[in-house]
Amino acid sequence: MITLETQQAIAQLRSVGVEAGGVLVVHTAFSKVAPLEGGPLGLISALRAAIGPTGTLVMPSMSDDDDHPFDAGTTPCLSMGVVADTFWRLPGVLRSDSPHAFAAIGPKAAEITAPHPLDVPHGLDSPIGRVYQMDGQVLLLGVGHDANTTLHLAENMAGVRYGRLKYLITLIRGQLTRLEYVEIDHCCENFRLLDQWLDAEGEQRHGIVGHGPARLARARAMVHTALVHLAEHETVFLHSPGLCSECDEARATLSAAAAGRTIASRVRPGPEAGVGSNDDGRRGDGSSS
Repeated sequence: MITLETQQAIAQLRSVGVEAGGVLVVHTAFSKVAPLEGGPLGLISALRAAIGPTGTLVMPSMSDDDDHPFDAGTTPCLSMGVVADTFWRLPGVLRSDSPHAFAAIGPKAAEITAPHPLDVPHGLDSPIGRVYQMDGQVLLLGVGHDANTTLHLAENMAGVRYGRLKYLITLIRGQLTRLEYVEIDHCCENFRLLDQWLDAEGEQRHGIVGHGPARLARARAMVHTALVHLAEHETVFLHSPGLCSECDEARATLSAAAAGRTIASRVRPGPEAGVGSNDDGRRGDGSSS
């Protein structure tokens, strides 16, 4: 396969609708885009050139490790893919100080990566929520909407009652603490429904970047479209019972909510911190949502 030059990638990005001067969130699996001149750094360079010096580039930068405190300067995000894990390490890139981190560079980077709640990873007061409020764009390169974190924002805004029990280890007043919380989460496979919904409304553009498929839409269009369908059917993004363990886990909290039981966030300091596993469905090569 021919290695695509950076200038060709820039032209592809502009062709698919990436706006100069805008805010752009990128989720990518580089294995689908490669080979590209300069590898992951070459793709980052092309993205920055496409949005220009007044644009802000944003990528997911979530921790792979819930059993140790997050360190914005050292904690990798391998499950977000090689491009995202390369991006946060670059000079000038800011990274939010949270295990649910995003990284950004550009005029809006500090605002996007400002502190955000640990137990509501993808609400309006989060990097992805701030991009939505800035009318940013979302670009999916070599991945589908199952990798699209913006759809979790829509679920938060819709007030869905499902979620999965999660935990993370953090430092509170210098003490290792286990924070347990319910995150709006599931396997995310049915986020693929956004393809047909956005296409039917003319709100999504398709193209090729590098050698991989690209989808581009405004965050506000994605959220608005998802909210319409969530209002009609709260569990539209969940698999039917018995088909998926992650969706079944989410349905369990929905059943508890329907019965009037709530599961509140709580902290547990002491020797239990760091014990156990937190299978949250993250997958490698940038395919997690």
